[in-house]
Amino acid sequence: MSGSGGTGAESAVPEDQLMPLWRAVAIFRMAALGYAALTVSQNFMRYRHPAGGWAVLVAMTLWTAFTVVRFPPAPRLRPALLSTDLCITAGCVLATLWAEQSKRLVEGDAPIAVMWMGACVLAWAVAYGRRGGLFAGAVIGLCNLALHSPLSAYTLSQLSFAPGLLLLSGAVLGHLARLAVRAQEALDRGARIEAAARERDRLARDIHDSVLQVLSRVQRQGLAAGGEAAELGRLAGEQEAALRALVGMGSSYDAEVPAGGQLDLRALITPLGGFTVTVAAPATAVHLPADTARELVLALRAALDNVRGHCPAGTRAWILIEDEPARVTVTLRDDGPGFDGGRLAEAAAAGRLGVAKSIVGRLRELGGTARVDSAPGEGTEVEFSVPRLG
Repeated sequence: MSGSGGTGAESAVPEDQLMPLWRAVAIFRMAALGYAALTVSQNFMRYRHPAGGWAVLVAMTLWTAFTVVRFPPAPRLRPALLSTDLCITAGCVLATLWAEQSKRLVEGDAPIAVMWMGACVLAWAVAYGRRGGLFAGAVIGLCNLALHSPLSAYTLSQLSFAPGLLLLSGAVLGHLARLAVRAQEALDRGARIEAAARERDRLARDIHDSVLQVLSRVQRQGLAAGGEAAELGRLAGEQEAALRALVGMGSSYDAEVPAGGQLDLRALITPLGGFTVTVAAPATAVHLPADTARELVLALRAALDNVRGHCPAGTRAWILIEDEPARVTVTLRDDGPGFDGGRLAEAAAAGRLGVAKSIVGRLRELGGTARVDSAPGEGTEVEFSVPRLG
């Protein structure tokens, strides 16, 4: 048994996070076995078949020993062993019909497996959540009621407590098991985020104390010297701005989000702005699924790298984020020399797939599109568009 399976819509749970609950079930099963042994030793002389009471106790003892050693089982054995646990528990409850006197059962005496039968319900609740606990509780509760047929109004009122308690215990423990796992996952995720933030802060301090200060000094001295040194100073200033933006966007880009979570696209793109790059974004957050947002930013950065690598120094670029009801569009426009539209096809045919893979291919995998428009002397425009799903 483990938490990695589920019934219905309940999600899988890592097995190691449920180990404390499995240990608790094992302890309960052993304690309940001790109570059952005490009950049999006190009452077996009044049984219709005294040996039958001891036989049921032996079966309970053997199965308890097996479950303590083997539970939780491997995922592939989980359904079989849980079903076996349920069948053996139900059999031990119903075996009271053979061992006990009918009159005593009609009067409301408890089955031989009293309390011990609850361990199976708890095991199903830990493994499969509240639905599993409810299912096992219903099965064992019905077996308990079947012992005392025909039911009188008094007997039913006395016995309804046990099935009700089984159902309640299964549902509550199953729910608490999932809450405990989610709480542990949240703590682990918070610890990872905190560790990543500390490391990012350390790297940012190191970069600020070394690389950024050197680039800033080169920029100031180069601009003051003029000539070729001024161009070097300008390039150093651009790299300083880009590096500061990269350090600043780390917390947003690397942030962990839950499965199906979203990120604000503005927070990822705005830091890309600098001396030669202007970003225009909506005043409100532009939420996209985290994976989609990150891939879109990677494609945009690849396009910016093309501007820096293929356009003259000082080429300006503009990024526009458009948030529409059905889709999100990001446009990158530069005032570089542009190129003939056929060059992309020629590059792809020659095996140079930078644009085809890092830009167009990325957007296609997201279910979106990337359009590149350019002409000699008119700059280049790249439009990224991704649909809003759901």
